[in-house]
Amino acid sequence: MADILLTANSVAILGPIARLLGWILDKIYLGVKTVTGIENIGISIILLTIVILGMLFPLTLKQQKFSMFSQKMQPELTAIRKKYEGKRDQQSVAAMQQETSLVYKKYGVSPAGSCVQILIQFPILLSLYQVFSRVPAYITSVRSSFDGVVNGITATEGYRGIMKSIVSSQKLSVSVDFSDKHQSVINNYIVDVLYKLPQDGWKIVYDKFPKLHSSIDSTVHSIKQYNYFLGVNISDSPMTSIKAAMANKSYLVVFVALLIPILSGLFQYLNVKMMPQPDNGSEQVATQMKTMNNILPLVSVVMTFSVPSGLGIYWATSGLVRVIQQIFINKHFEKIDIDDIIKQNELKLKKQREKMGIYENQINKAAHLNTRGIKAKADISGIDNEKIEEASSKKRDIKPGSLAAKANAVQEFNERNSRK
Repeated sequence: MADILLTANSVAILGPIARLLGWILDKIYLGVKTVTGIENIGISIILLTIVILGMLFPLTLKQQKFSMFSQKMQPELTAIRKKYEGKRDQQSVAAMQQETSLVYKKYGVSPAGSCVQILIQFPILLSLYQVFSRVPAYITSVRSSFDGVVNGITATEGYRGIMKSIVSSQKLSVSVDFSDKHQSVINNYIVDVLYKLPQDGWKIVYDKFPKLHSSIDSTVHSIKQYNYFLGVNISDSPMTSIKAAMANKSYLVVFVALLIPILSGLFQYLNVKMMPQPDNGSEQVATQMKTMNNILPLVSVVMTFSVPSGLGIYWATSGLVRVIQQIFINKHFEKIDIDDIIKQNELKLKKQREKMGIYENQINKAAHLNTRGIKAKADISGIDNEKIEEASSKKRDIKPGSLAAKANAVQEFNERNSRK
């Protein structure tokens, strides 16, 4: 049973990514058409895959670097873990984190280096599933190829009931009642239904809309041009294509449909084998990782049988491109002196720590000088206050009319005149 997926995806995260990837796919499709005159989504998917992996290559290189250096730095990380084993107080945890961070800086890698690429690839894969399932929503020229037949259908009396009967007879599941929607939404719905129809389903459209044979022929011809890759419909799963091809005795299509998931698993297996594997210091975890690396390609094969063939083409192409990338990456790392890179990172770290040390010493020195200055001012202030208090006391003890009293009066008079 096929699902009808109306228009573009609008989910918060996947929607924008799908629109971006759909826009790139649309431009590639138009570019190939302009240069070669060929309209084929399968070819555009292969080129889109190369573009995406080219953009992700810096992250791939970073991940490979992490895997390579992890084997070198694992003994140091293990020593740190043993040093603080069983210590859960705040000071010990902070010290362990700081020492671990210094080791990563020494080798010039990030602790997240092994998972960033996976976190980025996963939403891209889910978004591509949406794009390949709803191609007319993202590729303008594909959508326009349905305009003639859609306009003819909507001009036919009772077309809504007819379209419902087609959905029912072809067992296409849909959760939206389009009868109350705007005309543009209804048109999109009709496009989605027609795009998901199997080859035999168009015979029913022929029978239900006898006045539209010319438009239907034109649309079916366009679909066979752009939506089939080596005989396989990119919107159908390989399993669906195999069943249809077996019924029609199209054994070449069966072979191509089988080849898509097999190649996707094979290239993924080769890529894993060629990659340097990170060493986590545990034999048990290493065994689990080895088992997972052997199982994942098989899981990829099984999954690819049930998703749109367009996604399988992307998966197989990405595996091939990664194998090619891995060959160049391995040659690049063969020329690199790991010990020399570690020494350079150690020098950088040492300079950073020296700068931090100088800066801290300057702060401590400035704080010390400031404290001394404040203390000195406090001492001077104390002396001045004592003298003032003593002078004031003496003035209070002088008898009125005495010679001392007259001398003070003359002094105060002179001080007042001098301030003026």
